[in-house]
Amino acid sequence: MSSPRVFVYVQHLLGIGHLKRAATLARALAAEGMQVTLASGGAVVPGMTVDKVKFMQLPPASAADMRFRELLDENGRAVDDGWRSRRTAALLDAWRAADHDVLVLELFPFGRRQMRFELLPLLELAATARPRPAIVCSVRDILGGGKSTGRQQEAVGLVRRYFDGVLVHGDPSVVGFERTFALAGDIADKLYYTGYVVDEPVANASRDDQGEVLVSAGGGAVGAALLEAAIAAKPLTAMRDRTWRVLAGGNLAQPVYERLAQLAQRAGGVVLEKSRSDFTALLANCALSISQAGYNTLLETIQAGARAVAVPFAGGAETEQALRARCFADRGLLEVVEEAALTPLSLAAAVDRAVQRPPPARGGINLDGARTSAALIARWAAQRGA
Repeated sequence: MSSPRVFVYVQHLLGIGHLKRAATLARALAAEGMQVTLASGGAVVPGMTVDKVKFMQLPPASAADMRFRELLDENGRAVDDGWRSRRTAALLDAWRAADHDVLVLELFPFGRRQMRFELLPLLELAATARPRPAIVCSVRDILGGGKSTGRQQEAVGLVRRYFDGVLVHGDPSVVGFERTFALAGDIADKLYYTGYVVDEPVANASRDDQGEVLVSAGGGAVGAALLEAAIAAKPLTAMRDRTWRVLAGGNLAQPVYERLAQLAQRAGGVVLEKSRSDFTALLANCALSISQAGYNTLLETIQAGARAVAVPFAGGAETEQALRARCFADRGLLEVVEEAALTPLSLAAAVDRAVQRPPPARGGINLDGARTSAALIARWAAQRGA
């Protein structure tokens, strides 16, 4: 019997968090012996490869702003019907290229309504195939923004019509899916909590309480205020004599990066870089992490056992990061500074509180989401061939 074939679709629009989580899931599927295609519809990420996974770049789309209503193509122009037709054709051709056993859609139908023009045809194509592949949604623990009752009813209808399962990448003891999706009870028979999806911990890492303070803001598109506040907070903290390594992110505008470089030079003891490929190793060995509260960064921080201060992004209508940060703080895993209250003084106070704490205990939350998801998908793939 040939290895199960799994097609994973992901669309990142602003940062790269969705793509990163999908890549972690794809690696776990490949590790279980499955043949995996990862189709990405977001902006090209230089050097993006996933070992043992076929990576496919669709014609890229990104969000015009934090409202996520308007899509831009790779040239920064608003997409039109012609672009949508080309993009849909590329996606459906990729799906038809192999007899897939499982289709995994990241976030949809709980988000990415902008992509219905291609995802509804894809779902219909998969649902009418014989034998029918398993159809699965992969969704993080917390949905962003308020979802109207009408939008939630629409999502429930699509789940009941097309999907065999919804993999919720979270731990219900931390936050239940119903917290941000009130109609979760209507699809309770389809929900499978997997635990949080995060890469394996760095081998042979050792916590260095005399190490660096690591400051990061994901891709950097919306992190300038945090980075500036962190540089200004350094001399106000008990960690003033440590090296502070500030990772600005590849999406930070160059003029902003140059301003940060000037601030870092004046502060002294600050190393400013765009990004590092060994970010998880830096986390595993730092004395303290200061970051936003995106899914991947927070879970990597907890996986590393690092003391942490989180400043959740709250731009636009976003509430996801703030809720996750509060839930994790309630379990003693980190300190939180709300974005609206962010100043060098408030950040410095949080840093000093965090370094007084013992490192967060391992095993407090379920971090086995990648392996659990792979096992569930393998089970659905086997049922398809039965």
